[in-house]
Amino acid sequence: MRRSNFTFATMSQLLKVAVVGVGHLGKWHADKYAAASDCELVAVVDNNTANAREVAQKHGVEVYSNYRDIIPLVDAISLVVPTSLHYKIAREFLEAGIHCLIEKPITESIAEAETLIEIARKQCLVLQVGHIERFNSVMIGIEEHLEKPQFLESTRLAPFTPRATDVSVILDLMIHDIDIILDLIGSPVRQISASGISVLSDTVDIANARIEFENHCVANVTASRISRKRERKLRIFQKDTYMSADFQDKMLAINRKGETDNEAGFKDISHSELHFEDNDALNLEILDFINAIRTGGQPKVSGEDGKRALETAIAITSQIADSL
Repeated sequence: MRRSNFTFATMSQLLKVAVVGVGHLGKWHADKYAAASDCELVAVVDNNTANAREVAQKHGVEVYSNYRDIIPLVDAISLVVPTSLHYKIAREFLEAGIHCLIEKPITESIAEAETLIEIARKQCLVLQVGHIERFNSVMIGIEEHLEKPQFLESTRLAPFTPRATDVSVILDLMIHDIDIILDLIGSPVRQISASGISVLSDTVDIANARIEFENHCVANVTASRISRKRERKLRIFQKDTYMSADFQDKMLAINRKGETDNEAGFKDISHSELHFEDNDALNLEILDFINAIRTGGQPKVSGEDGKRALETAIAITSQIADSL
């Protein structure tokens, strides 16, 4: 069993990284690693040789069709393959002492996620999950003004595409909002009720879930991949304040009850809007991964976070399956 060859003693060296799976999203991972100053992209892997060669030629790196061939060459990988392959491939890399950034969802099952987390813990490795919305710049404003949320409502809509229909809309899109909400609330889930249907694929394409937490907060979560428009919004209600976050337009609207009464005898309501830079969330995610490896710290989205989001997503999926 090979421990990571990147240690505190070698922090002056460049971290050697590779991307396993360079399709629609994986090629962007390769771009970010190639541009990073404190790591070296050494290889890309894909069984689609045309895709792999194109990305490899762009960055002047080696190309492989078998992921096992790069195990002796790298310190860390991004794993950007279908969810059904996450566990098998990530386990082999982790057992070989290689840090892993796994695109969401972490695995297909809770047991698989727990196994990967335990291997990473024993090997002292970074296991990060690609919940990219945590790095969206609008999250800065949400966290700054968040107090004690009592009700949240999220909406995530996207047009249909055959890509990613190997999993339901819950694991494809809704899981982003599940992760954010679980992180913001910080309380165990008490009860879930959900509904959804498949429309254009063999899995659920539109779903809604009501999540009740032990601290009495409630979240209403909707996701659809059969919409004619794109929308990524989160509304947060707490005492004296209502916030509306637009993850797409990088805007946070804050409505807050004032101190003085108006002519009708109600408190004035102030309105303000915060606009955030269109930051490169994927780049920030990858830099966070690299930094966690170099410092021995925890990434913003750990394997435990990924497992927690998966647990809730599976519970929602089971509720819908039972109702069909």
